[in-house]
Amino acid sequence: QVQLVESGGGLVQAGGSLRLSCATSGGTFSRYAMGWFRQAPGKEREFVAAISRSGGTTSHAESVKGRFTISRDNAKNTVFLQMNSLKPEDTAVYYCASSQLSNIFSIPRTYDYWGQGTQVTVSS
Repeated sequence: QVQLVESGGGLVQAGGSLRLSCATSGGTFSRYAMGWFRQAPGKEREFVAAISRSGGTTSHAESVKGRFTISRDNAKNTVFLQMNSLKPEDTAVYYCASSQLSNIFSIPRTYDYWGQGTQVTVSS
């Protein structure tokens, strides 16, 4: 079973930056596509970004394109989410997830394992 642990969340002012990390264990990291999702209070979980097994293909939601960047280090079994130019509407709990599918998807049900989440709060 794969375990995922997110870190790097916190409180930041609008316009600031944060870098989220998701450390994995219990599986062969390079065999999983990875994704980041977020969920704000009272809202459904939404796709943020995803990256293929090799890291050669990425996808970002339109709402974060140009501000957020997903990356991975297969040697360290870790996926990252660099978040720049943060806005108050980015406030949410951010989750990383792993998928055994060969392609990357934005649909939560295509992911098999999830972390516990890390809170990101952006003040105006």
